[in-house]
Amino acid sequence: MDIVNGLQWRKSSRSNQGGNCVEVAANPPGAILIRDSKLGDASPVLNTTPGGFARFLRAVRNGRYES
Repeated sequence: MDIVNGLQWRKSSRSNQGGNCVEVAANPPGAILIRDSKLGDASPVLNTTPGGFARFLRAVRNGRYES
């Protein structure tokens, strides 16, 4: 885990598989932040709600975003 500006970033457990890496910070109240772990602090940050993130994870697990 990496703590930057009070945010605790957690890297995906699958981050070493294929180079598609993400980090998630869930400690701002009511927000989930997502960034590219390869870019770290230079990465753009996506902001979503916990419910939105849960829906996204369900879609990924169901294969919706597979190419």
